[in-house]
Amino acid sequence: MNINDLLIKEAMIMDLQASDKKGAIDEMVQKLYNVGRISEIDKFKDGILAREEETSTGLGDGIAMPHAKNDAVKEATVLFAKSEQGVDYESLDGQPTYLFFMIAAPEGADNTHLQALAALSRQLVNQDFVAQLKEAQTPEDVQAAFEQVEQDDDDEDEEQTAETSSETTETADRPFIVAVTACPTGIAHTYMAEDSLKNQAKEMGVDIKVETNGSEGVKHRLTSEDIARANGVVIAADTNVSMNRFDGKPLISRAVSDGIRKPEELINKALSSNASIYHGSDNEASDAQDSSEGEKESTGQKIYKDLMNGVSHMLPFVVAGGIMVALSFMIDQWMGVPHDALDQLGNYNQVADWFNQIGNAAFGFMLPVLAGFIAMSISDRPGLVTGFAAGAIAEQGGAGFIGALIGGFVGGYVITFLRKVLKGLPKSLDGIKTILFFPLFGLLITGFLMLLLNVPIGALNQGLNNFLLNLSGANAALLGAILAGMMAIDLGGPFNKAAYVFGTSTVATTVTEGGSPIMAAVMAGGMVPPLAIFVATRLFKNKFTTQENEAGLTNVVMGASFVTEGAIPFTAADPLRVIPSFVVGSAITGGLVGALGIRLMAPHGGIFVIALISRPFYFLLFVIIGAIISGVMMGLLKNKVKD
Repeated sequence: MNINDLLIKEAMIMDLQASDKKGAIDEMVQKLYNVGRISEIDKFKDGILAREEETSTGLGDGIAMPHAKNDAVKEATVLFAKSEQGVDYESLDGQPTYLFFMIAAPEGADNTHLQALAALSRQLVNQDFVAQLKEAQTPEDVQAAFEQVEQDDDDEDEEQTAETSSETTETADRPFIVAVTACPTGIAHTYMAEDSLKNQAKEMGVDIKVETNGSEGVKHRLTSEDIARANGVVIAADTNVSMNRFDGKPLISRAVSDGIRKPEELINKALSSNASIYHGSDNEASDAQDSSEGEKESTGQKIYKDLMNGVSHMLPFVVAGGIMVALSFMIDQWMGVPHDALDQLGNYNQVADWFNQIGNAAFGFMLPVLAGFIAMSISDRPGLVTGFAAGAIAEQGGAGFIGALIGGFVGGYVITFLRKVLKGLPKSLDGIKTILFFPLFGLLITGFLMLLLNVPIGALNQGLNNFLLNLSGANAALLGAILAGMMAIDLGGPFNKAAYVFGTSTVATTVTEGGSPIMAAVMAGGMVPPLAIFVATRLFKNKFTTQENEAGLTNVVMGASFVTEGAIPFTAADPLRVIPSFVVGSAITGGLVGALGIRLMAPHGGIFVIALISRPFYFLLFVIIGAIISGVMMGLLKNKVKD
């Protein structure tokens, strides 16, 4: 395929007007939509921004290559844009960007498209070619500059085979290194880093072979013979690559952008006597990180990455399960539930019970999944066993999501500890370590640690219940504020459970009085956090990831249904900012409900039991007020998501 088949004249912008990154992306995405190459602006743009979150595609030297691959793309296209004044694109070198190549690849892009895009990427490391593009005045000038870049599968295979053969020929007086390049999308940066390293090695008199991990899969795979005779290894990747094969070799690992911009530095360091020796094991994820050189992750960054691995895997269980439970309340309300059976709302009618069972089945996996994938991020697959078990024990023992969160880290680091303890075992036992020693001893240690953790949390639960009983005669507004605030502290943990149990215990004894004001404050406080998530994600979209913004919509249903758990992923991801925001809004709502003496005759149900609330208008108004307060506070406290 000819590159000009992708680089169409209609999709070129020869005088980009934007002056900043956001504006440039908006202008280019709109152009692709206008010429009919994408079907949905927001969906494609979300893909572009998600790639930018990994690392800026502003490569430096005045070039940026934003790219995305999703089903909003109708036809593979490369949009060329040129800015005369330069754009502040947050490039890696901090300099203005003048040339843009926005790559739109369809979800099912075939190898022909991908090879053409790879060829485009390689051309942009040629400074003479880039200078020619900077001088281009018309779309025809741009296409003329690319006219020579034409490839098909056979031509590329022959060229790469010949190139690889010449690169790997043993030369007695020349050093030899191997390299791996990879980026999350595998369209542009992977191949630019490959060519940049090759060109620099040629200038330095160094033989090199580069393996690419791109959208087409692994190309020019390094053989055991290549690695054995290599003097050093360069990893230029933003994704995990196979690492154990480099055991015992001097290795430097950096971001893929460094492979493009700093090839000489990487090659020199890989060949220097100061390069770190890589030591592999059965845990490639952590070994690659521990043995790499370059900018090391701080402890806080590592913890956050591990935490987010758990949160992102937990989120679908919360969303799907919460909506199913909410539907069970809706169905029961529609079909009818007697007043004396309101404690069975969501389970009373058979159809509602089916929905409730399915939803609660998903909820049952929520905390084990959170803990399991935190542990996996720390210690790879062996951590799944200890993490899942820790989450389940935390749930059964009443420790809630905070216990599961702690348990995930406990499970992960227990496996890390066992690796060090069992490192001296004979190599012949490597297989049995993974399938027997790690899961068995890991489960044993983690399980007992979690059982010990449940003891103080159980005592905390009991203490909280006693505290609430002593408050029962206090001012109604103060009691409502305290209970509602407790509902928002840990969303299913000991504080939340203590407040909820205390509220439900008052329902039966207050039916003749028109319901319980305590239960009304508890339910109002529990409805605020998910609704606050909705408010925050609508008003402060730039403070949340694309996935979080989408999940914010589903929290309306869960908040309205008094399914507080919908807010758990957001709390786990940023507890220091999110929890105080929830507590403030919930406490204000509970205080208002208590002060007005609003009563409730059902233990749960949210808006589906609105007919059982004494002053429904004010109840809903106070919940909305609390949600807005919490949502705005959260949005103001959180940092922007990096572009």
